[in-house]
Amino acid sequence: MGYQLSAVVADAELLREHTADLDHAVLGELRQDFALLPVTPQLVEELTGAPPDYSTAERSPEEPFHLALPAPLAEVLARWSRSGPVAYLEAEFLGGAGYQSALVWLGGQVSWGPGFDRLFDGPRPEWPLNAALARLGAEPGAWIDPFAELGLHVERSTAGWLAHGRRRLSADYWDELAEEWENRQSAGGQQPERPGPVGDWGIP
Repeated sequence: MGYQLSAVVADAELLREHTADLDHAVLGELRQDFALLPVTPQLVEELTGAPPDYSTAERSPEEPFHLALPAPLAEVLARWSRSGPVAYLEAEFLGGAGYQSALVWLGGQVSWGPGFDRLFDGPRPEWPLNAALARLGAEPGAWIDPFAELGLHVERSTAGWLAHGRRRLSADYWDELAEEWENRQSAGGQQPERPGPVGDWGIP
């Protein structure tokens, strides 16, 4: 099963403030008072006035993102970061292979990145998504890393996060659903499929 993500992550109140008037902004709830904004073609066009451009090159340190970050979009995220750190996160995995890329803005300018990795042979905290989330202020907890601690493994795609946000689900939705099922002790029911454990790739 694959995993795909293109999203902005920041403090939930920061994102609510800056997206309140946008027609195509949908926020997904994360733990620790963070939120995730799925980056869709419609959102990019609303923010920049032009459709998005996607790179066809293989991901690399020189071209870490599938979504080309045009100056107008980078300027929007930089402007938002005057209220606090803002990260753009991108990842894609299929059959155990893939990549992570991330960039963080703070105070109106890039403060870290872009980070890129497809080998994942270094320390887990230095993987791009974890490193970016730590710079946002993500706190360690019971989960294996910031990616899981905030709940980014709950949905497996940008489209999944759109549905998640529209339904106003929490990052603990699957745990809550399973607990409800267990409490019912329904012999005829089926336990909902839940995200599996977070594996070596930083995703379930």
